Amino acid sequence: MLDEARRLEKLLYRQIKETSESYSLLAPGDRILVAMSGGKDSYVLFHLLTKLVPRLPFAVELVAVHLDQRQPGYDGSGLRRFLESSGWPFEILSEDTYSVVTSHLDDAQTYCSLCSRLRRGILYTAAERLGCNKLALGHHRDDSLETFLLNLFYSGKLQAMPAGYRTDDDRFDVIRPMIECAEKDIGQLAAALGFPIIPCNLCGSQDGLRRDAMTRLLSELERDHPHLRSIMLNALRNVRPTHLLDRDVAHAWAERPDGVRPKEVVPARPARAPALPIASRSFDEVPRVRLKVVTD
Repeated sequence: MLDEARRLEKLLYRQIKETSESYSLLAPGDRILVAMSGGKDSYVLFHLLTKLVPRLPFAVELVAVHLDQRQPGYDGSGLRRFLESSGWPFEILSEDTYSVVTSHLDDAQTYCSLCSRLRRGILYTAAERLGCNKLALGHHRDDSLETFLLNLFYSGKLQAMPAGYRTDDDRFDVIRPMIECAEKDIGQLAAALGFPIIPCNLCGSQDGLRRDAMTRLLSELERDHPHLRSIMLNALRNVRPTHLLDRDVAHAWAERPDGVRPKEVVPARPARAPALPIASRSFDEVPRVRLKVVTD
C-alpha cells in the first residue's frame, strides 16, 4: 500500500505541477485560500499543494479554510487534527447554511447549487479578510466532464470548468490545480493516506441527481472505450471554433492574433484521376423559368 500511495502521489503531483505551469495558476506573492470541504478532493488538493509550493522558485503562501455548515451529525475533529498537524496556517469557520438551504428547498429539489453559492460567498469574505488573492478548489477531471455534459444536455451550451478564472467582481482568481486529475486516482490516494473524510449529509442525501446520471453515463461508455475520459479531456483542450455554430466565436477566431494557432500552409494537391460522367444534362438544356412582372 505504501508503494501504491507513493506512485499515486507522484502521478498527481506531476499533473498538478504541469497544470499549474500550463495555465499560470501560481505566481510570485500569491496568498491562496485552499477551500477544505473535508472531502477526499480537498484533502488531496491541500496535501499536494503543500508538496508543490515549497519547491517553487518564488514565494507563495497557503491558508486552508474549512466551513462547518452545521449539518446534522457533523464531526470535524479529524479534520481539525489534520490541519493542526500540517504546520500550515488554517481557519475553521462556522455558519448555519444547512438550515438556510433546507428551509428554501423541498426534498424534490437539488441542494447543491444553493449550498455551493452560500459556501462560496462565505469563502470569498474570508479570503478578503485574510488578504488572499486566489482561492484553490478541488475540482477534478471528472467534475469538468460531468459539468460539460450537464450544460450540453440540459442548458444548451458548451461549457465545462476552466483551470482558472477571475471572479465577476474582479476581486479574486479561482484556480483548480487538479482539473486534469482523475477522480479515481484522487480517491485511491485519499484512502491510502487515511484522510479523515467528512461525509456530506446534504447533497449525499438525495438520489437521482443529474450529475449522478452523467457519472453513470461516462462509466457505461468507458466499459467499451477504456480511455474515454482522457479523450474527452483532450477534446476540451482541442477546440475547433470553425466547426461550431456560435457566430461570436467564429468572428473572434477569424480576428485572432497571428501567434494563436497559426493557419496551416496546405500544399497543392496532386492531380487526381478524373471521374467522367456517364449520364448528364447541360445547363443549356435546362428550361428557363421566366417570371412575369405584374403591374397595376
